[in-house]
Amino acid sequence: MARFDTIEVDGSPMRICLAAPEGEGPFPAVVVMSHISGLDAFTEDRVDRLAAAGYVAAAPDKFHYHEWVEERDARRATLRDTRIIADIEATLAHIDGVENVDPERTAILGHCMGGRTAMLGAGSIPRINALVDYYGGNTMVSWGGDGPTPFERIPKIKGAVIGFFGKKDANPSPADVVKIEVEFKKHGIPCEFHSYDGADHAFQNFTNPERYHEAAANDAWGRTLRFLAERFA
Repeated sequence: MARFDTIEVDGSPMRICLAAPEGEGPFPAVVVMSHISGLDAFTEDRVDRLAAAGYVAAAPDKFHYHEWVEERDARRATLRDTRIIADIEATLAHIDGVENVDPERTAILGHCMGGRTAMLGAGSIPRINALVDYYGGNTMVSWGGDGPTPFERIPKIKGAVIGFFGKKDANPSPADVVKIEVEFKKHGIPCEFHSYDGADHAFQNFTNPERYHEAAANDAWGRTLRFLAERFA
């Protein structure tokens, strides 16, 4: 079961939802970047599932710099890319200190805005050598305007990438997905994208019955675990 640790980042307390497998390790690590709802039941479930599959999984609360804002767009507007990168780096440093982690095997995974921030982290932190992107939108804009966009950081991504998208999604749209895939391949980054008929944004989120698409969700999660197992065998 996941636990919640609290660390300090730039003078601000940040919670981390963390779970580790049974045994001595060392284990591969997966940083889980949350969607707009933060460290909710869905994010905690992904952390637990990854730990059960043999990974130290840790999800940082990237909303920690401000009081929680109920309105979604206003909440997103509080985020800054430079701070998110610092949060990911602090999360990795924390799990290195409290769990038996193999730093040579580090992945980052995220859903929705978490997919975007996972791409941001993969393009900013050389240690990360696998990326799992679930329908990450807004990758071609900078949050805070003080650095390259996640899309512009693609050339610096190391290792392999797998992505999952809904064909009914508007952000990222099917055209956006093609553009992102072309950029990965342009830079010789191993890339495997899957797009699902009938699936919209947030299709894996079982807490959102209007968007949840069971067949797509199950297929994507199975492919995720196989991808990570092959990457970190």
